[in-house]
Amino acid sequence: MKNFRFWLQFRGSWLLAMMTAMIVTPVAAQTANFGTIKLSPGFEPVKGKGIGYTGGSYSLSAMSNRDRDKKVCIGFGDPNPDHILVLEKDFDNLKILINSGVDTTLFIKGRDDGIIRCGDDTGRNKDASVIDKQWRSGTYLIWVGTFYPGLKRNYTLTVEQ
Repeated sequence: MKNFRFWLQFRGSWLLAMMTAMIVTPVAAQTANFGTIKLSPGFEPVKGKGIGYTGGSYSLSAMSNRDRDKKVCIGFGDPNPDHILVLEKDFDNLKILINSGVDTTLFIKGRDDGIIRCGDDTGRNKDASVIDKQWRSGTYLIWVGTFYPGLKRNYTLTVEQ
């Protein structure tokens, strides 16, 4: 009976630890799956590029189901951000685009200010984009998602002024 109670306590503690890790990891993540992009106003277009692949099963809407403009945040990605964007100065306007040929989503979280920006289809294109104003200098965590968990597709991320 003692062994059974110990097993139940261990199993419950392990389950609680796993659930906490799954919830906390995306918010506290410090490294990106595919690297960091550092930009200042007037950057060369080649510096605003990154590559990666989708494939996670973590619901991005679990971090926030709406962004600051009330757009719905959707898709599945990895618990860790795919890219980290460091803006060395303020930007009046930025456009972040995904090119994969599949239906992608974007989830961007300002690590310093907590502002959430989400993107989905771009016109007739099913790839995601976020076009916004008033990007403050600081660090932004970027997740590239898909509508189906675990769907692995290569993509190019492009940041434009």
